[in-house]
Amino acid sequence: MGKLSGKRALVTGAGMGIGQGIARALAAEGAAVVLHYAHSREGAEVTAREIEQAGGRAFAIGGDLRSVSECRRVVDEAAAALGGLDILVNNAGVTRARPFLDFPEDVYNELFDLNMRSYFFCAQRAAHYMIQNGGGAILNISSIHGAAGFPLHAAYAATKGAIIAFTRSLAIELAPLKIRVNAIGPGLIEVPRYFQFPGYTTELGNQLVPWGRVGRPEDVGKAAVFLVSEDADFITGQVLFVDGGTQARMGLWWEQAQVPQ
Repeated sequence: MGKLSGKRALVTGAGMGIGQGIARALAAEGAAVVLHYAHSREGAEVTAREIEQAGGRAFAIGGDLRSVSECRRVVDEAAAALGGLDILVNNAGVTRARPFLDFPEDVYNELFDLNMRSYFFCAQRAAHYMIQNGGGAILNISSIHGAAGFPLHAAYAATKGAIIAFTRSLAIELAPLKIRVNAIGPGLIEVPRYFQFPGYTTELGNQLVPWGRVGRPEDVGKAAVFLVSEDADFITGQVLFVDGGTQARMGLWWEQAQVPQ
């Protein structure tokens, strides 16, 4: 019996990277999982098949979570496929690095629509299903960017800081309903987009992290399992940074980085 046996989970942005790693980790502990995707349909469907071949239950559902109506539809379809919903992992998001003085309004709106508004309205819809179960767990994926400053990331960092504030306030509001709300702040987790950085290599990433290696999606997956499981029954309103110590010294190297557009 896994730690999440019998639990039903929706992971947004699960077609690749961190979301995919979280979905696999939840399924490995016995949860039935819906993997939401926006563009990475193949990744979500392949991962769902892998979970089923390993004896689990998994479904892939597409949707553009920049739309509130799509947030509600995706949550509703996930709950229908699973027969209810116990766990929501808000992970869908986008990174856009631009100089503040020339930051365009449409990019600003894109960041907040997906990185923050989708979290709010997916959580709102999911909470109604969790209330029917007598409780549940919501996990929001933030970032080390939400805790300290980086150049060219004023808007992105603002969304990630907003997620932390949202997590803490929502945890207090939903505690009487037995719905726990926590967040994870990943550090340098090696996903395909990092290789867009000019000159980036895994070896360089390893040098930037105090622990001596870059993070992997499964590192975040392990933390996610803990926070949504009964092991964390007395933990709500918290942010767990999964970063190999990066937050403790970040900023020493970032100003030299060439940030992809």
